[in-house]
Amino acid sequence: MTRSALSRRMNPIFSFPLFALLAAFMQINAVHAESKPNVVVIYADDLGYGDLACFGHPTIKTPHLDQMAEEGMKFTQFYSAAPVCTPSRAALLTGRYPIRSGMCSDKRRVLFPDSGGGIPASEVTLAEAMKSAGYRTACVGKWHLGHLPQFLPTSNGFESYFGIPYSNDMDRVADRKMGRKIFLDPKVRYWNVPLMRDTDIVEQPADQTTITKRYTEEAIKFIKQDQKQPFFLYLAHNMPHVPLFRSTDFADKSLRGLYGDVIEEIDWSVGQVLQTLRDEGLDKNTIVWFSSDNGPWLIFDAQGGSAGLLRDGKGSTWEGGMREPTLAWWPGHIPAGTVSQEQGSTLDIYTTSIKLAGGTVPTDRVVDGVDLTPVLTQSGPGPRDEMVYYRGTKLMAIRKGPWKAHFITKPAYGREPFQEHDPPVLYHLEHDPSEKYDLAKDHPEVIKELKAAAEKHRKTVKPVPSQLEIPLTQK
Repeated sequence: MTRSALSRRMNPIFSFPLFALLAAFMQINAVHAESKPNVVVIYADDLGYGDLACFGHPTIKTPHLDQMAEEGMKFTQFYSAAPVCTPSRAALLTGRYPIRSGMCSDKRRVLFPDSGGGIPASEVTLAEAMKSAGYRTACVGKWHLGHLPQFLPTSNGFESYFGIPYSNDMDRVADRKMGRKIFLDPKVRYWNVPLMRDTDIVEQPADQTTITKRYTEEAIKFIKQDQKQPFFLYLAHNMPHVPLFRSTDFADKSLRGLYGDVIEEIDWSVGQVLQTLRDEGLDKNTIVWFSSDNGPWLIFDAQGGSAGLLRDGKGSTWEGGMREPTLAWWPGHIPAGTVSQEQGSTLDIYTTSIKLAGGTVPTDRVVDGVDLTPVLTQSGPGPRDEMVYYRGTKLMAIRKGPWKAHFITKPAYGREPFQEHDPPVLYHLEHDPSEKYDLAKDHPEVIKELKAAAEKHRKTVKPVPSQLEIPLTQK
């Protein structure tokens, strides 16, 4: 090659098309990568609205969650779709009220080790939708959507699973005469809950004193794996559901006692996950959600959490049972330090995640989740204006805008009967989040509107068999 020929090849005029093509290719790749954010959902069990420092708790230290709130968004009006474990988790992973999938019941409120049912194969789980969009998927932690092989995470879109398949207080082997005393000084040997990897039991009973730590290690390991694909990680802690356990590093560290120790270890876990994302250079392309499946289990006194200023707790359709302390973190996309007063729901994590992934939200069924991207990016108003409150199969209440009407009320636990209200009891939640002041007499027009909204919703519900009532022996 002559010097003149080489000169022509190096001349910017001649090389511009090549550079332009390369730049365009890189820009397309950058846009493509940016349109496929990783998604992490961290889910606590029985965490109360008032249990985090950033939500007002005076003696539980949650520095990592506080930082997550400072760097991201705190939701003050965010709801689970059910007040107990199984139906709320079904709603999170299907974007549908559990009444639509049969993952609720008036006889058995959750699945048990002697249950023969689980999440129906016909449901399109968030993991299945994300996998179809090209994502790696992993479930770490509590499942509680069926323990038989066809119901486990690996049969429902997750490529791997490591966790306890149901609540950590099940498979009790301690003497029943001990009653609730076993929760005052819990021992691992009092329960025979299994720890699973994929479909195999690898430890039984699970050593729950190290379970939060091991879930964290498993989550970090997954994040650090092959990063050529975007990923969806569902990290569902068994805590602070009783029995309460924490590792030796967190024993007797919190002013709030054992319960505070447990929350502070979960906070540490969140910090580990977020730091791993920073260290791996994934933080600006990963959205992390933190929420809970339902409110605090108040009947366990100091072993349960706090709903703060909200009424009642786990098991009820009062605000304390279903409004959750929720955070979203996505540096560079969610404006730091944002406090959102828009309504949101764990149902919406489903639709929002699929949309962000460039996937397809099912159109052959009713999906109750909405896309919260405008709220997250502060680019528009929130699309959610309504929330329906179910207890089992009963539509107990509905919220529309700031107004909430209770058609039926019942305390979370106890022998008190269901109490029907006609007219419904009515609360203005933005003025009265504690649901103290019934305004039904003053606002008959609001009652009429909410009744109409409830009836409109009922017309979209088609009866399906309850999965929670299928016995283990039935095939």
